[in-house]
Amino acid sequence: MPAIDLKLEHESTLQEAGKPRQVKTALKAVAFGAIAERLARQSMGSLWRFQGFLATPGNGKHPVLHVQDFQQD
Repeated sequence: MPAIDLKLEHESTLQEAGKPRQVKTALKAVAFGAIAERLARQSMGSLWRFQGFLATPGNGKHPVLHVQDFQQD
């Protein structure tokens, strides 16, 4: 079964308590099967919207996003 490990990065500016706040984060992600094949064909640095679920691996401390679908943002 095809599988891919990803590092997703997010950056935006939001309003919090009436003031702008810079938000940056990175998240590990995985995808399997047809979704992994589609992701492997995308350009690095392109903008996407992902759907899936978060799970913490048995041997890890940080959640991993399991990508179930994605679309260009």
